[in-house]
Amino acid sequence: MTLKQVLTIAGSDSGGGAGIQADIKAMSANGVFAMSVITAITAQNTEEVTDVFELPTSIIAAQIDAVFHDFDVAAVKTGMLSSAAIVEVVARLLKPQHVTNLVVDPVMISKTGHALLKPEAIDAVKTQLFPLALLVTPNIHEAQQLSGMEIKTLADARRAAKVIHGFGCKHVLIKGGHLPTERATDLLYDGRFFNVFKGEFIDTPHTHGTGCTFASAIAAHLARGKSMNDAIQTAKTYLTEAIRHSLAIGHGTGPTNHFYFLQT
Repeated sequence: MTLKQVLTIAGSDSGGGAGIQADIKAMSANGVFAMSVITAITAQNTEEVTDVFELPTSIIAAQIDAVFHDFDVAAVKTGMLSSAAIVEVVARLLKPQHVTNLVVDPVMISKTGHALLKPEAIDAVKTQLFPLALLVTPNIHEAQQLSGMEIKTLADARRAAKVIHGFGCKHVLIKGGHLPTERATDLLYDGRFFNVFKGEFIDTPHTHGTGCTFASAIAAHLARGKSMNDAIQTAKTYLTEAIRHSLAIGHGTGPTNHFYFLQT
């Protein structure tokens, strides 16, 4: 038996709810074999991020080289890249691999408010990584920073998506979980057309790792051969249930339940 192999390049969350840990769980739950390149180590729980240690770019490069040397990588998802130097080495090493399914989740801030991407790295993400991406998945706050626009409505999100698409990615998915009037509504733009994905809003405080989980599930289904629309819809349905069965563990924002289907 073989499985499609998907690589996540992101930071480690010691609390297990987001980052590499969420990526691996989400990918595994969605039927692919997950591999990882760790870019940074965070001391993190459901309440806060207390410290961040960026790995040297040499060891990040070595991890990427090791994976591509041995595995048939069907998709790559990037998350926390932290610094311009890390963004640059990731982009430089991914470019010659001609990754068809590159999903870039431009992680900028943790659920608890800790900055996870240095301001000077934002330009590197836009100019070096986005042109390689099949899909970019910013949330509202990230889309505002990337586009330089305030986003309060779905119409605002449409305008921002056009700006972000202009940085060279093939598709932009603005996640609307923080839109006051369009909660649980996501907007896809492919350079020509918009597609709106509406879902059930689950009223729970336990949503740690939702962005990582969504992007990873999309990457998994792209690797398995689904179209962009089908991959997003399948991942969104999965995420909704993972949030519905989210875990009230820790004393802060608990994580989504990646393997809810094993417990229900």
